[in-house]
Amino acid sequence: MEVLSVGSIPSPLWLAGTPKPERLRVRSQQKDSPNRALARKILRHWKEQVSVDQKTSIDCAALIQTLSRKNLPHVAEEILFEMRSEGFPIDSSALAALMLCYADNGLFPEAHAIWDEILNSSFVPNIQTVSQLFDAYGRMGQFDEVIRIMRQLSMRHSSLLPEIYVLALSFFGKQGQLEKMESTLRDMISRGFSMNSATANAVLTYYSFFGSLAEMESAYARFKRSRILIEEEGIRAVSIAYIKKKKFYSLGEFLRDVGLRRRNVGNLLWNLLLLSYAANFKMKSLQREFLKMVESGFNPDLTTFNIRALAFSKMSLFWDLHVSLEHMKHEKVVPDLVTYGCVVDAYLDRGVGMNLDFALSKMNVHDSARVATDPLVFEVLGKGDFHSSSEAFLEFKRWKNWTYKKLIATYLKKKYRSSQIFWNY
Repeated sequence: MEVLSVGSIPSPLWLAGTPKPERLRVRSQQKDSPNRALARKILRHWKEQVSVDQKTSIDCAALIQTLSRKNLPHVAEEILFEMRSEGFPIDSSALAALMLCYADNGLFPEAHAIWDEILNSSFVPNIQTVSQLFDAYGRMGQFDEVIRIMRQLSMRHSSLLPEIYVLALSFFGKQGQLEKMESTLRDMISRGFSMNSATANAVLTYYSFFGSLAEMESAYARFKRSRILIEEEGIRAVSIAYIKKKKFYSLGEFLRDVGLRRRNVGNLLWNLLLLSYAANFKMKSLQREFLKMVESGFNPDLTTFNIRALAFSKMSLFWDLHVSLEHMKHEKVVPDLVTYGCVVDAYLDRGVGMNLDFALSKMNVHDSARVATDPLVFEVLGKGDFHSSSEAFLEFKRWKNWTYKKLIATYLKKKYRSSQIFWNY
């Protein structure tokens, strides 16, 4: 860790090349200000706790961070001033902490002054510090300041640019500033820096969340031309965008273009394709693609079976539902709450609840209830009534171990009472 000598400390009170703020000139005349008194009290208490002398290098960054969280930036400034006055060496992390303390408390001129002094010194800014400074400016919507910082770093510390570009792309993307993200991306490429798969997938994700479908598709086409592999994060983000717009045909085309035979994302691509057909209850297409999935060497998982079970349940296709349950048993796939909900809802919705025991006889109703289905399924097909009600029951702390049998019994009792109240009216 680089340590500043006493004579070379770039004091936040009198920064080289910057005008002295009026506040600081007034404070220098008021030697016993409340902030300074509190700072001296804190330092005195600190010295009592730890044996220190003027030759000790004190890392006061943690103390400044604590004062920042308590909204006491001026006290943090006084702490640094007092330590300098007493001849203690101060490392660069203390200055960085004070800069972030100012920024987090909205004192951007002061933060700006310390940042410029750090750049003009021999210090190399820490990436984590830069990230936190970006976040502070982002919370106040000062995105142009982030661009200014990037330009300064490109001139002073070009070796940091690969990391800074990735950091900036992530920052602008998370803030929904797609134009600035795209401008940063173009600048990065123009300087000869390549984009790796992780960065490309992150950019595609931000376009999926904050951009239009046309912008998202354009970004995907560009990355495809660059032979960048779209990973699970990007696949899910694009799929969610299509699902929200109910563009299930486009979703299917995208999944085929990515490549259904890819093994590194498991059953995700096939499951999403089945979901695109189940959304519109295209049962023949659903069955056809399921058979293609099996023929391609993919083993159906719980989500695969539950997509089909939900479609069969909503369409009251009892025979198909039972065949699917038998297939699950053969593949040794353990049902979850969604599976049981498909059976319960199908029978009760059609008014054949008296046959529910027979339907459940081949399932282990004494298992503890769990939900292990991919949440994307619920974005398309929703949750059944039994599923939704059971999740509410599972939140009760009175029962630590809810079994499917207990949940079904409770749900049936609830349905019976609702029916009684209806007929009484």
